[in-house]
Amino acid sequence: MNKNFGAKAIITPLPVLIIATYCEDGTADAMNAAWGGQCGGKHIALNLGSHVTTENIKRTQAFTVSFADKEHLVASDYVGLVSAKEVKDKLAKAGLHTEKSAFVDAPVITDYPLTMECRVVSIREELGETRVVGEVVNLRADETILDENGQVDLGRWQPLVYDSAAHAYRVVGERVGTAFKDGAQLK
Repeated sequence: MNKNFGAKAIITPLPVLIIATYCEDGTADAMNAAWGGQCGGKHIALNLGSHVTTENIKRTQAFTVSFADKEHLVASDYVGLVSAKEVKDKLAKAGLHTEKSAFVDAPVITDYPLTMECRVVSIREELGETRVVGEVVNLRADETILDENGQVDLGRWQPLVYDSAAHAYRVVGERVGTAFKDGAQLK
């Protein structure tokens, strides 16, 4: 038997994205967002509401996206709970550290092991949200999350995902198959 929930979308898991920008006064800011993902080989899309970060992206045409991980769960949730309008030093209060990106006009949060440095390709208002498409100009990964071949290993990293059905954070990591290969056994 099925239970109907009506008009409710659940796409899960969703990455827990930490989007960092510079405010007008040069202060680094970040927010937690789940409504985003990859939309091409080197492009990502974000759906953002009315936030300081959204205005910063429009002004600077740049941003970085880090992926929250288990180690930084509390700090990652915190930057999504408070606004830079009320807490100017929220990254410091969260215990997060930044440095200027060498590639775009945005901060890199050095505590997270994987960050994409992006420049804006397009911004448009749609469905009550601001849709930002960014081109990844650099992917920066800490050596601690790389495998023996120098590739990102989710098992070493433990990124968080947002479970929108349960309003919970979960951890990704276990490898259970090989994409574009395992299905070949049915050919």
